[in-house]
Amino acid sequence: MEMSNLKDLFVDCLKDLYNAEGQLSKALPKMAKAATHPELKSAFETHLEETKNQIGRLDQIFKHLGENPRGKKCKAMEGLVEEANELLEEDVAPEVLDAGLIGAAQKVEHYEIAGYGTVRTYAKLLGDDVSMKLLQQTLDEESATDKKLSKLAESSINLEAVEAE
Repeated sequence: MEMSNLKDLFVDCLKDLYNAEGQLSKALPKMAKAATHPELKSAFETHLEETKNQIGRLDQIFKHLGENPRGKKCKAMEGLVEEANELLEEDVAPEVLDAGLIGAAQKVEHYEIAGYGTVRTYAKLLGDDVSMKLLQQTLDEESATDKKLSKLAESSINLEAVEAE
């Protein structure tokens, strides 16, 4: 894809996020199944539903822009998902696995926060208020999920992993 202006870059980044969300929607059920802490399992299940809604918002943006969301593979998300899968294949104590799953999930959240923050800014610069509002909604959800995971890690899961030694 030739990128000669900010709109081209905007669409390219949106395609990357679209693919990333698709990959995440396949990884989250595995993470939820592997999680032993009930609140962590619930957090993954809740975020799966949010991810489906985020894909829907991206679909709205692509329709608004008259663009096709397909055609790009997010290699960063592929790597993050692979790291999580490697953890799932290890022989890990359940409490330690939960701590590791939170770490893997937060890497994903931070990647998404960076990506959505970038495209939201591009939308603003392009004067695309429709896309900007939809992207801000997703950015807010990603930030809330990151905070929820931090709270779970700090209040119980990481402490349980320490006690597992």
